[in-house]
Amino acid sequence: MPPLPPAAASAADAPRHQLSPAPVLSRRDSVVQELRRAAVRGTLRPGDKLTEVNLSETLAVSRPTIREALSQLAQEGLLVQEPYRGLRVASLESAQILDIAKTRQALDMLAVDAILEDESGGRMTAVQDCWAEFSRWENDPDPLTRHEAHVAFHRGIWAASENSMLLRMWPVTEAHLTIALAHDQAIRSDPARASVVHQHLIDALMSRDREQIETAFKEHTIDSACELVAIIGRENERKDDR
Repeated sequence: MPPLPPAAASAADAPRHQLSPAPVLSRRDSVVQELRRAAVRGTLRPGDKLTEVNLSETLAVSRPTIREALSQLAQEGLLVQEPYRGLRVASLESAQILDIAKTRQALDMLAVDAILEDESGGRMTAVQDCWAEFSRWENDPDPLTRHEAHVAFHRGIWAASENSMLLRMWPVTEAHLTIALAHDQAIRSDPARASVVHQHLIDALMSRDREQIETAFKEHTIDSACELVAIIGRENERKDDR
């Protein structure tokens, strides 16, 4: 797992759509990463339209490279192609947020079962290593750094399972996770709550009690999604009343 980046500037200090020029090396991957980060920061929001011309000028990268990066993000699900209207940042309806949570719960438990089946303990050690890395960054003041730590921790659990199909599915899962976390971050930024939920998660994993682990993952994933959907519903009701 690559090391997480140092704290970046706060999202609140950056104007919308402000992106950083991409490095010359691995330009397509740099563009992909920059757009993912912009979605987390909120500088790109669900529904925002993206054009090759503007991104090429902003990121100082050729249009063919931009096109490749946008195509990759569209395949992963972070962007949506609209006929005759181009690409926009994907948005999630309440039902989709819940569907993603339920699917993640099932896939997480596949990873957990593989980890528990490993009698050598090596897979559980890999989980502990991921937790140690996550703990370094979970309370960082920068929301982007916290997001990347969160995503890396959950990818690490899948990687520890040594299930190759889970890792092939990860890019799509990460795209949906990024969108959902961007919603969550914008509505209820609460690092303390996130810290408690993740501590329960790792404590359950270390217990090796499958029932306890499943309960902890449900609290982390499904219960959190239900809370987020309820908050979004209340916000939409307030907007309708105005």
